[in-house]
Amino acid sequence: MRTTFLLNGSEITAETSPTTTLLDWLREHPNLTGTKEGCNEGDCGACSVIITDANGVRALNACILFVPQIHGKAVRTVEGIAAPDGTLHPVQQAMIEHHGSQCGFCTPGFVTTMAAAHLNGATDHDTQLAGNLCRCTGYAPIIRAAQAAQAAPAPEHMRDTPLPFAQNTSGGPQAGAEPPTTPDALAQWLDQNPDGTLIAGATDVGLWVTKDFRDLGKTAFLNRIPELAGVTVTDNTIRIGATTTLTDLQTAIAPHYPAFAELIRRYGSVQVRNAATIGGNVANGSPIGDGIPALIALGATLHLRSIDGPRAMPLEDFFVTYGQQDRAKNEFVEAITLPKLPDALKCYKLSKRFDQDISAVCGCFWIVVEDGQVTDVRLAFGGMAGTPKRAKQAEAALLGQPWNASRVKSAMTALEQDFEPLSDMRASAAYRMEAARNMLWRAWAEGDGQATNLHAVTA
Repeated sequence: MRTTFLLNGSEITAETSPTTTLLDWLREHPNLTGTKEGCNEGDCGACSVIITDANGVRALNACILFVPQIHGKAVRTVEGIAAPDGTLHPVQQAMIEHHGSQCGFCTPGFVTTMAAAHLNGATDHDTQLAGNLCRCTGYAPIIRAAQAAQAAPAPEHMRDTPLPFAQNTSGGPQAGAEPPTTPDALAQWLDQNPDGTLIAGATDVGLWVTKDFRDLGKTAFLNRIPELAGVTVTDNTIRIGATTTLTDLQTAIAPHYPAFAELIRRYGSVQVRNAATIGGNVANGSPIGDGIPALIALGATLHLRSIDGPRAMPLEDFFVTYGQQDRAKNEFVEAITLPKLPDALKCYKLSKRFDQDISAVCGCFWIVVEDGQVTDVRLAFGGMAGTPKRAKQAEAALLGQPWNASRVKSAMTALEQDFEPLSDMRASAAYRMEAARNMLWRAWAEGDGQATNLHAVTA
């Protein structure tokens, strides 16, 4: 497959298989070996590169980014961070002065991630660097380096411009046919290739290649279909295109449902959120996919599409059982719509690490209280069953009842009728049930004015 893009300021065309990762291509063809392979699954950040496209400048993991995904975009590796005359970038100079490198293996990834944040004017350094792991130096000098560099002007050579051709140009034939570039073309393609693989952010599919060594067969890259991306807000609804990245969704949803935006902030790392899509999160069907409980609690509608036309359903009905969704082989996720209502959403995530970790339990609650009574309630959990699921018995214990501690305790008890959680490496069944109950109690406590956020509670 032919892919044309900018690499450290120069236009280049790569001929690769559809599932060649950018990391492998960089290290083997231009011999740009500064980009490192650490975990090869998007967790450690050693492979971080800077990607510039119509959505701006972002750090991404090259190890699970397929070369066709960068068609028309600008790529900058650690070799392209210093100026053409050799002048170091401010973050490079600061890393030297603040002793931010020891063995050096992770340093290129830190530098590229820091340079992307620097170009964007981002100063929340702990969040920006949560996807970069260091085993030698420790994070304090690295954070000090980021702080020291933040006021320096961005070097002009870092301001890449994507290539001028349209986002949806094909860049060359795939298996004798043009890749789909519109939703209608994708429906046709999927009808002809029902066992084909759809690739959006590749934060999950990438691991099928790098870890499972799967042959994905025929592939379609959804980044070449711009109509599938973006968030549209009207007076009554919020429509989210399937290939909207979590980064873009976080920004768009924050003014309406800030608890959802905060939950997204804890989804993976900056690099993962910059690639992962909400449609992929849904289509994956994972019982611990953090976006889904929030969407169910918000009363989301899922929009599927095939050659036979569109089909809509409540999102909660999409998940049949573990590993099985209500989607025909020729259907794809097109969009998700949410009602635009006065905010009543609360989201809680429990994981062993605060950043970049998978939930043991995720609870998202829509609780509307009028004149002291619960008039509307949806309680959705991830990690408590084989699918994301509503707690309907607990909802029944609250609906139409006074919003008080006694009723909340009744709902906490009713959770035993809703779920029989499993024990696994992340949590025991008993721990999960206790955590789910405590999340309900936390929702009540917050409404009662009690301090519950561990980042806001001090001794």
